[in-house]
Parts: sequence; structure tokens; C-alpha cells
Amino acid sequence: MVAPPCRVGYKHRVMKANSVPAWLVACMALVLASCGTKTKETYVERPVEQLYNEGVDALLQERFATASKAFDEVERQHPYSTWATKAQLMAAYAHYQNNKYDDAIVAADRFIQLNPSNRDVGYAYYLKAICYYEQITDVQRDARMTELALRSLDEVVRRFPESTFARDARLKIDLTYDHLAGKEMEVGRFYMTRGQYVGAINRFKAVVDRFQTTSHVPEALHRLVESYIALGLVEEARKTAAVLGHNYPGTDWYRDAFALVTTGELPPEERPGIARRVWRTVNPF
Repeated sequence: MVAPPCRVGYKHRVMKANSVPAWLVACMALVLASCGTKTKETYVERPVEQLYNEGVDALLQERFATASKAFDEVERQHPYSTWATKAQLMAAYAHYQNNKYDDAIVAADRFIQLNPSNRDVGYAYYLKAICYYEQITDVQRDARMTELALRSLDEVVRRFPESTFARDARLKIDLTYDHLAGKEMEVGRFYMTRGQYVGAINRFKAVVDRFQTTSHVPEALHRLVESYIALGLVEEARKTAAVLGHNYPGTDWYRDAFALVTTGELPPEERPGIARRVWRTVNPF
């Protein structure tokens, strides 16, 4: 076994035992002894109210790591008290506030398993869902986290439909779907700038079919009209423009689409590729 790197002034040259001064041998023995000694925490049993209030005070002072330890200590020292049940959920909340999402999810799951009929179990489900939701950074790169967030948010809505948690969960579900649709639109626009209209059509159709309640549907229909005309599929473009006009009659997207199907072709300046039109939409200034 390799000795711990606690030696001071290490040299590659190995010294003989009889060449080392006695005082240096004593110092090295003390250093090695100190490295191998582990400090043991002294167990002090304290009243449950004191431990719980210590955790609450630490939360209010935003010392979240201290708070989670205090709440864990409540359960460790007083496992059968009513405060232990509360401390389990408070520990999960402290981990969440400390951005320790994995620890918070584990603690919330444990609370749900041990207290399925507790009146606060709805909050545990909600806290778990929020931990997943706040970890969504790029829905294209980390689809698993998005899936877990949507599944957990939907579970909150199904189990506690009349709660305040469900109302917020519905809002976050809509925002997540809108984000997913936005990424599909981004990829579709990229394909259009490259003249890859078939790939663009697939992306825009996905928005129309899968994310019908999002704010991206009018633009997706309009981009479909553009892509169909670019491929010479005028009849498909007219049908899509009719759907756009029926559902979003007063929008600029419909007016532009109507102008396109009336002429049956893209404007001359757009024919080599509609990069300019897409660029103006993404960067209006």
C-alpha cells in the first residue's frame, strides 16, 4: 500500500536508516501518526425542538448545508417523533435550496415512500418535479431530464389536481412544451437556410402535430407553406395556408402565407434560398 503523501521535503534519493538524525525520525513519526488519526465527532443527544429549530434558523440564514445536517440529525436522534417526519421534508427542501438536486430528489422520494398518506406528500411530489425541471438546460442535448421533468409534473397534476402545486405544474408543463417546440423550430429554420426543405418540413410538422398548444404553431404552418412552395408542391402549400387562415386569420403569418400561395412561388429575392427571410425572423433588428 502506498503511504499517504504527507511527507515534507520529499526527495527522490532514498536515505539510509542510520544516516537520518534522531530528531527527524521523531518528527516524521509524529506527522505520520497525525495523518492516520481520524477525528471522531462527539455524539451529543439534544432535544428535538432544539435540533429542528436549529435547522429552520440555518435555512433562514441561507446556510443550507448546515440546515440539511440539522434536519438529518432530528431524524437520527428522534426517529419516532412527529418532528422527524417534518425534518425529512425540510431536509429535501434544504438540499434543493443548495442546488443539490440529486440529494433533494432522493430525500423527497424517501419521504413519499415512508409517508404516502401524509398531508404534505403533495409538496414532496412537487419538489421532486421542480428539481428535474430546473435541470433542463438544452432539451435537444438532455432529453432524458426533460422527460423526467414532464413525467413528474404530470404526476403532480394527476394526483393533486386541485392543489396550488398542480396549477404551477401545469404552467411549467406548458413552458416545457413551448421550449421543445422552439428547439424544433430552430432546427427547421436551419434546414431551410441550407435548402434542405424535406428536413425542415419534418420539423415543422412535428411542431404542428405534437405541440399544438404552443405559440410556435402559426410560424410552423407558415414555414410549411414556404417549404412546399420551394419544392413546387403548390397544392400542399394551399392546404396548409388554409389551415393557417382558419386557426390564425389575423396574423402576419397568414397574410404572408396568403401572398405566397397567390403567386405560387417565392419572391425573386428569396428563390436561391430563404435564408434572408428566416434570418429576419430570428434577428428582427
